[in-house]
Amino acid sequence: MKTLVHKAEDRGFENHGWLQANHSFSFANNYDKHKMNFGALHVLNDDIIAPKMGFGTHPHQNMEIITIPLAGVLKHRDNMNQDWQAVLPNEVQVMNAGTGIEHSEINGSENDYLSLFQIWTTPNIQNVKPRYEQKIFQKKTALIGYKF
Repeated sequence: MKTLVHKAEDRGFENHGWLQANHSFSFANNYDKHKMNFGALHVLNDDIIAPKMGFGTHPHQNMEIITIPLAGVLKHRDNMNQDWQAVLPNEVQVMNAGTGIEHSEINGSENDYLSLFQIWTTPNIQNVKPRYEQKIFQKKTALIGYKF
């Protein structure tokens, strides 16, 4: 099997003022035919979003979208639930767009920047009923001296 290395400094980068985005694969204005996807993995973005800014309502279909906030507060709402839902750094959000979903994502802070990873994969089953989930992960302490 051929090994292909993509270094962090070789990622696509866009600075929109309110959004600084690093794209590991071809995305938006950063087209690279050699970095289209890795199997079912299509997007691995490392984003920083300015306070009170974000992505207005937009659609997705047949894509599994995983969002992992690293710092700050992500707020999400979609056409299945119009209430804003906060997603914090110890949480992971998973949205299966299935047959179609419209959602918005914003930085929920008035003052602090939001840092997050966003991952898009092609689900193995297409055209399912859209779903949204959030899971909290408790921080674990290091296992010093533990033998694996």
